[in-house]
Amino acid sequence: MTTFQVPQRMDFPTAAPKVFKAVLALDAAAREGLDPVLLELVQVRASQLNRCAYCIDYHTSDARKAGETEERLHQLSAWEESSLYTGKERAALALAEAVTLLPRGVPDEVYEEAAKHFGEKGLAQLIALVFTVNTWNRMNVATRRTPGTA
Repeated sequence: MTTFQVPQRMDFPTAAPKVFKAVLALDAAAREGLDPVLLELVQVRASQLNRCAYCIDYHTSDARKAGETEERLHQLSAWEESSLYTGKERAALALAEAVTLLPRGVPDEVYEEAAKHFGEKGLAQLIALVFTVNTWNRMNVATRRTPGTA
């Protein structure tokens, strides 16, 4: 099988190290207090929506390390039709999609369902996680960061 190598446009961490370090710090702060499996599911789903191959590769690997199953990872792109996700996970995924696809806005019912499961502090962390993964996605898509690279 012949594969196509998508050429990376730039090494962003080298080109903009202060920005890269700031996003790393934001990422660490956004993860605080969130379940490792849930946060990886959210990051994979946002990355799928943003078509970020690097982040999909990175976060599916981290999800497996956190204990996520192959079956749930395979069904993630169709989570609404799957019975494999808890109410809390479904609320987080719905919010992640709404925040990622902002032109449609964040519907009140999506926000309220997530708030019910996470409380104000947890919801703030979840929203921060989503906008952080969106930052990573945009950085890596724009520069064509190659999956499987550090």
